[in-house]
Amino acid sequence: MKQVRKMRDWDAEKTARDPKTDREELETLARSWDWHVRRAVAQNPCAPPTILDELARDNVQWVREAVAGNQKTSPTVLVLLAHDADGFVRATAALSESAPPDVLEELAHDETVDFEYTRSKNRYITQEAVAKNPRTPTEVIKFLASHGDEDVRASAASNQKVPSDVVFRLRTDQSWVVRKRVAESPVTTVEVLDWLAADRIQDVRKAVAQNPRTSTGSLRGLAMDRDTDIRVSVAKNPCADTETLEVLSEDWSWKVRDQVAKNPSTPEEMVRRLAKDGDQSVKKTAQARLDK
Repeated sequence: MKQVRKMRDWDAEKTARDPKTDREELETLARSWDWHVRRAVAQNPCAPPTILDELARDNVQWVREAVAGNQKTSPTVLVLLAHDADGFVRATAALSESAPPDVLEELAHDETVDFEYTRSKNRYITQEAVAKNPRTPTEVIKFLASHGDEDVRASAASNQKVPSDVVFRLRTDQSWVVRKRVAESPVTTVEVLDWLAADRIQDVRKAVAQNPRTSTGSLRGLAMDRDTDIRVSVAKNPCADTETLEVLSEDWSWKVRDQVAKNPSTPEEMVRRLAKDGDQSVKKTAQARLDK
């Protein structure tokens, strides 16, 4: 009878992924016939650098990609993987905070794309990764912030090292995806947030409403927004002042009032009033606050 070889060694894969597995066993598993097991070793947060160095030369792309994503992988190995023949491996290496700055600068010109079916568009996966990496040099972030693709610019906008002049310019970007990332950023100035508070796109205004750096004036304005989700976001913001919370405590939507009751900045007197709210959910939330 012809023997059928197993397609996947599930038990070995589980052992390979376990941080408690000892070095000797990991060395054995790193030479497994099953690439899933080798990938699990490469993903193990306790895998020794010597094993990762060996797996960085594996003939299976997904194993090398796992090595690139492991925080224990050395900068020397990341240099090797940054020149890998496979674009997904290079993109993963570009995300690593251990990647040397000169390698990130080189990868910033890597135009590898992957088609995203849900949005029917190509994604510049390596350039997006470089733009997000907190170790990417400022000049490289500025370069990627001017990219022709909105997702690359959005990734640059999300990087906390993005220069203030670039943030100021991106506040008027033609893509709402970019403006939303600017509104979400913890380094965006109050001036820029005030500008974006009047954006025509709901998701951008919602991001402003959620940002703890948003000014009191902008939060008061957003508390009057026609969109319920935006008012809910203002009600959740711990930096909302008493006057804003007072307005929202009388909002027609129970979801808004419920968030006011949950907000740690809401005065006790207001919470007591909400404990008598006509909506049972709001009443329950407010009473739970008072019972603490």
